[in-house]
Amino acid sequence: MPLLNKIFGVVKHIAQVLITRFNLKRLASYKSVPHIKAFSKTIFNLNTHLGRNCHFNGIVVEGGGKLIIGDNFHSGNNVRVITQNHNFDTGTRLPYDSTYTFKDVIIGDNVWVGTGVTILGGVTIGEGAIIQAGSVVVHDIPICAIAGGHPAKAFSYRDKEHYEELKRLKKYG
Repeated sequence: MPLLNKIFGVVKHIAQVLITRFNLKRLASYKSVPHIKAFSKTIFNLNTHLGRNCHFNGIVVEGGGKLIIGDNFHSGNNVRVITQNHNFDTGTRLPYDSTYTFKDVIIGDNVWVGTGVTILGGVTIGEGAIIQAGSVVVHDIPICAIAGGHPAKAFSYRDKEHYEELKRLKKYG
């Protein structure tokens, strides 16, 4: 069993390295290579900009809009970010035409997005926010908010003094 666990660990590491390298080629920009880790199904669009120390356990960015992610980001698996929609407001056909509207998504530093979260275009998630698993983010989320639901709403907040102290001490995961 120990040998099997060791083999599994090596295979998992090789897969993580390959997924990360594949995705780095698709990014518009990133701040540091050694501290970006992509696991599972991770696919960025060509308008994705990453900060330092980002960890992805499975995220798919759909559409042509921009995604900006700050430093120390962590995601659960099956996260979706949708940055474009069919043109239904100013289009020439019903229910929509063949053109698209693009809406950027901005995610601040030190954000943790849980498993199965969907983030729609035009949203800003504030620094230090936590998004509960299974949530659908359709509106901005404030700084240090803990938000969840459909649509996601802030139901609590981090202890901001403790949060600022950890930042001051550079205690990042």
